[in-house]
Amino acid sequence: MPETRRDAFLGGRLHVHQPVSGYRAGVDPVLLAATIPARAGEQVLDLGCGVGVAGLCVAQRVPGAAVAGLERHPAYAALARRNARENAADFTVFEGDLDRMPAELRARRFDHVLANPPYFRRDAGTAAADPAREVALGEQTPLAHWVEAASRRTRPGGTVTFIQRAARLPELLSVMAEQLGSIEALPLLPRGGRAPRLVIVRGRKGGRAEFCLHAGWILHAGERHEKDGENYTKATASVLRDAAPLPFPARVR
Repeated sequence: MPETRRDAFLGGRLHVHQPVSGYRAGVDPVLLAATIPARAGEQVLDLGCGVGVAGLCVAQRVPGAAVAGLERHPAYAALARRNARENAADFTVFEGDLDRMPAELRARRFDHVLANPPYFRRDAGTAAADPAREVALGEQTPLAHWVEAASRRTRPGGTVTFIQRAARLPELLSVMAEQLGSIEALPLLPRGGRAPRLVIVRGRKGGRAEFCLHAGWILHAGERHEKDGENYTKATASVLRDAAPLPFPARVR
């Protein structure tokens, strides 16, 4: 088991053990989790859950939701289970690969599936030195496989939501369109007037609505970072600190 440290999320509502070296979750899974339109009594699956940050954020924000996670790295899966126990969360962690899920997980369908898959294609980048960090950031399973696995685990009418680099939006939209409908994308802008670096994309199993590209969500206030400390917008700070939802805007008809 790697050396860990305990990090706080959601304004201290959630405490998570993460490796001291290697990949550590930041704000991305928190933002992703805040977009999931789950309600009490529904079932949610976090594919590639790592130490459990996104799934645990959903469980914290939506009491009564039953959350599951799938993680291929044994040490990260063990940490996710520990984090679930220590946070008294309804969060079941399965260990396995997207293409070889445990039979118990393959037998289930979920109302919402979310994923924060690796951002970087390894045919166009350099591998990370730390093996666990490389698994988290460097794509080993094609993005299309992630979308297919998510769609298979989703009930009719359920949602599939991914966070990914904006540069890979065309690829993500293409593979989602083969499996899902009613696709909508929410760009995450570092600041007003800046190009998005990340985008959150949602599709619905069996959906028929036209594609919708929403106006961007602005993460930081002001034109530039002018002082020490965080300078999130009030809305973003509420998502990160107060467990507020980050709803997709209503579609304009």
